[in-house]
Amino acid sequence: MTGNYDPGPRIAHAGGINIGTPDLKRSLEFFNGLFGMEITYEEDGVAYLRGYQEFDHHSLVLTQQSEATINAYSFRVARPQDVELFHRQLTEEGLEVKVLPAGTEAGRGEAIRFLIPGGGHPVELYYEIDKPKAPDDLRSRLLGNSSRRRALGVRRLDHLNVMTSMATVNDAEAWLQKSLGFKRREFLTLPQAPGQILASWLSVNSKLHDIAIGASPNGQDAQFHHVAFSIENFADMLTAADQIKDMDIQIDAGPGKHGIGQAMYLYLRDPGSGHRIELYSGGREFFEPDWEPLEWKADNPAGMTWYGDLPDIDPATSAYVTTTPSAGLELPSRR
Repeated sequence: MTGNYDPGPRIAHAGGINIGTPDLKRSLEFFNGLFGMEITYEEDGVAYLRGYQEFDHHSLVLTQQSEATINAYSFRVARPQDVELFHRQLTEEGLEVKVLPAGTEAGRGEAIRFLIPGGGHPVELYYEIDKPKAPDDLRSRLLGNSSRRRALGVRRLDHLNVMTSMATVNDAEAWLQKSLGFKRREFLTLPQAPGQILASWLSVNSKLHDIAIGASPNGQDAQFHHVAFSIENFADMLTAADQIKDMDIQIDAGPGKHGIGQAMYLYLRDPGSGHRIELYSGGREFFEPDWEPLEWKADNPAGMTWYGDLPDIDPATSAYVTTTPSAGLELPSRR
């Protein structure tokens, strides 16, 4: 061991998502009005939001556009130099990497953009990001909160969940571990084909997942299943379900408790874009440096739901298994 040891570039956490929505007004009513997320900045057709315990400029970007695609999945890196180091590493691996100038997303520094090999999902890595104070009328006296808790009380973005074809999911999941340093925490396999991953939950910290990747039921790559936002406790989850049930908002599954990761969940749809959103609370944490990933079999229903009604997973009738598309390498044009 020497004092010059460098572990190389690392991911720190899931940082954000850019959601394309055909109805920005309705999406803002959902995330700002119902979820209580703070709008930190708006420009023509784009809004930036964060939860009440997030100090970074934003974790959610809503972009007005004709097609409801996910424009970007973003991760913050551990050190300023890691953006450049990842750029060099990924280029050496043969990936096409786009450099996004500072300000491509408001409040964010220079970033790089590339597609997950096998998955095709557009990922952006960044480090620099502003930390604006909330306006006086939203500021909390509790120093650990960036703004006052409002409405359903979304604290922060928790994780991203993506899907790709059965033929490519193993390779994409392996690449996330090898090249981006994600650690597999729990995973789901087919009983008749133990080597075939149906889903995998990966993180770079003590959470179950910063990203999960699974096999898409439609056989397509670059699919989006959901983005999860954290709320404080199980009582808040039940309050959310009670209020949302009385509104014109689609619920796909829940409330219930996952066996995998042991968090409580409620899946619903952003009425402006149609993308699936999860409210997420609690969950097991992973501190062991020698953690051995837990393997679940697809015929064990406790993996999805420890208690609560199991979601409908029949592709012919289910709202829960449907997915929505992601953009490609180029940033989508706003129309």
